[in-house]
Amino acid sequence: MRSVEVIEPGIQTTIQDYPGRRGMLAQGFFPAGPMDHFALRAANLLVGNPESAAALEVTLGNFALRLDDDAAIAVCGADADLTADNAPFATWESRRFAAGTVIRIGVAPGPGFRFYLAVDGGFDVPLLFGSRATYTMGALGGLDGRPLQAGDRLPLGEPGSDGDGRRFRAGARPPYSRVWEVRAMRGPQAAPDYLTENDMQTLFGRDWPIDRNSNRTGVRLESHRFEWARQGGGIAGGHPSNILDNSYPVGAINVNGDLPVILGPDGPTAGGFVVAATVIHADFWKIGQFRPVGDSVRFREASIEEAIEADRELDAALGAVSLEAV
Repeated sequence: MRSVEVIEPGIQTTIQDYPGRRGMLAQGFFPAGPMDHFALRAANLLVGNPESAAALEVTLGNFALRLDDDAAIAVCGADADLTADNAPFATWESRRFAAGTVIRIGVAPGPGFRFYLAVDGGFDVPLLFGSRATYTMGALGGLDGRPLQAGDRLPLGEPGSDGDGRRFRAGARPPYSRVWEVRAMRGPQAAPDYLTENDMQTLFGRDWPIDRNSNRTGVRLESHRFEWARQGGGIAGGHPSNILDNSYPVGAINVNGDLPVILGPDGPTAGGFVVAATVIHADFWKIGQFRPVGDSVRFREASIEEAIEADRELDAALGAVSLEAV
């Protein structure tokens, strides 16, 4: 069986696939999957994989692996020094390398925070409820439910179509920033029942610094004292952010007390705090590239119609129209 060996695992590298473990919220599983689904899907496209193939999510960088067999590789996401046996190669393009080649990803200087490394054939770890994604909160999926370690050997699937010598056109690559704009729909708990209209204008009208205590579970934002439309949470609790436990959507902008948190792909499936707004799927990839400390985000309110159209446009961008030969 084809395989690769992890030499340097970085601060957190996990196996992820898209769209992850959907349909499991009622059983207590958020979907897992990539923080930046655009970059993972793009990397798979470049090496000739289905967009659902398992790839590696590398946080910040400082990662290295050795190929046990010839393979096509693509790395998408943040920018950094990439080398194959110390020879540089570019992000957002696919190259074929010989068995024994050591692939290294340096540290991302920013903007951007995560890389997605795809290999033709994908990473062939066992399926769990229809997905190979690592769910860090539950220690499930991926390789033994954990981040990768030095010495791990990862099996690869059989390659499909030729994935060598392609790149994303410069104009098709998403722009990265230190000041992000993310579209979100208000609710399910917003004005006028839970928050005031002034609160909603504040949510959508200012830059929110990213807190250092952010990860795949949730991205914390700067705390803020909201006005609130009520004095307390009634039987749910003393604070107006308290509600009776209810389910949380993926991408929820959860407000617990004075702290807004964007729930990531490994977030909790339910809880007792309001969700003021929800990030649309077409912009959800951006939270995977937020750098804790230094980056900020401004939310822009979107309608359901805009969210649907934005998703269609993103899907269309992940196709042959965005590729060119190297």
